[in-house]
Amino acid sequence: MLLKTFGWSFAITALGLVAAVFYDGWTGFGIVAILAVLEISLSFDNAVVNAGVLKKMNAFWQKIFLTIGVLIAVFGMRLVFPVVIVAITAKLNPWDAVDLAFSDKERYQQLVTDAHPAIAAFGGMFLLMIFLDFIFEDRDIKWLAWLERPLAKLGKVDMLSVCIALIALLISSMTVAAHAHQHGGVHVDKGQTVLLSGIAGLITYMIVGGLSGYFEDRLEEQEEREHEEEEAAERSGRKKSPVLLAGQAAFFMFLYLEVLDASFSFDGVIGAFAITNDIVMMALGLGIGAMYVRSLTVYLVRQGTLDDYVYLEHGAHYAIGALAVILLVTIQYEINEVITGLVGVVLIAWSFWSSVRRNRALAAEGGGGSGTRDEVSSGV
Repeated sequence: MLLKTFGWSFAITALGLVAAVFYDGWTGFGIVAILAVLEISLSFDNAVVNAGVLKKMNAFWQKIFLTIGVLIAVFGMRLVFPVVIVAITAKLNPWDAVDLAFSDKERYQQLVTDAHPAIAAFGGMFLLMIFLDFIFEDRDIKWLAWLERPLAKLGKVDMLSVCIALIALLISSMTVAAHAHQHGGVHVDKGQTVLLSGIAGLITYMIVGGLSGYFEDRLEEQEEREHEEEEAAERSGRKKSPVLLAGQAAFFMFLYLEVLDASFSFDGVIGAFAITNDIVMMALGLGIGAMYVRSLTVYLVRQGTLDDYVYLEHGAHYAIGALAVILLVTIQYEINEVITGLVGVVLIAWSFWSSVRRNRALAAEGGGGSGTRDEVSSGV
C-alpha cells in the first residue's frame, strides 16, 4: 500500500537527486534534498486539509486533482513561478531568464543577487503575515502554551498582524537606506525598492487569503447543509448515505484546493529563495516536495488522517515565521544556506516529537490520544 501510494514520489525523488548531482555535484544534491524536505514540512498541514476535502469528492474528481492538479502544482507554481519572480525583479524576458540560468550562470547569479532585496522583502512580508495570523488566533490546541496564550489575547486587537508586519518592513527599508547612504549613496533607492516590494507582498497575501477565505466559507456552508440533511434523515428514521461531490460542486472544491495549494506552494517558493537563487535546483527540490505532498494527501484519504499529531501545524507555521525573519535579515546580511534550511526541519521534528509525547501521556491517563488538554507533553 505504501509503495503504491508513494511509488511515483520515490521515482521522482531518485530522478531529481541524480539530476542535481549531474547539474551541480554533491552540493546540488544537498540543496535539492533540503528544498524537498522544506517543501514537505511547510505543506504538511496543507496535505491534511486537502485530504479532508478530497475524500468528499467522487473518484473522477479525485483523479483530476491528482493528475491535472499535480501538473499545476509542480510545473506551474514550482517551475514557472520562480522564473517569473526572477524575470520581474531583474526586468528580464522570462525566456532570457531561463536562458541565462543555463548559458551564463555568473551573470544570472549577479542579476538575482541584485534583485534579492526585492525578492526577500516581498517574500518576507508574505510569510510573516501567514505566521502572524496563525499565532494571533486563539486555538483550542496550543503547543507552546506559555507563548501562544498571551499572543492569542493580543490577537483580539484588529489588524495587529498587519501593523507589526508594516513596522518590520519600515525598519528593514530604513536600515537598508541608511546603509546605502553611509556607503556613498550608490544604491540610495534600495530602501524604496524594499518598501514597495514588501507592500506588494502584503497585498498579495491579502488577495490570496481573501480568495482562500471565500472558498472556505462556501465549503462550510456546504457542510452545514449536509449536516442539516443528515439530522432530518435521522428524525424521519431514514439513514442518509454520504454523497460524494460531483459536477459543479466538485469543480468548485477543485478550485478551492488549487488556490489553497498555490498559497502554500507560494511560501515554499519564496522560502526557497532564502536557500538558493538557482531556479534549476529550486524546481527540482520543490517539485520533489510537491509530489510527496500529493502522495501524502492520497495516503491520508485512504488510511485516515494524522490529526493525532496536533502540533505539526504549529511547527510548520513557526518554520514559516523563522523563514520570514531570515528573508528580511538577508536583505542586508548574509546567512548560511544550511542554517536556513535546517531551521524548518528542526521545528517540524520538535513539533512531531511533542505530538508523540502528548499522545503517549493522554493514552496513559486513559484519554486515548484524543483528549482536549493542550499542554500534555507539549515539549515545554
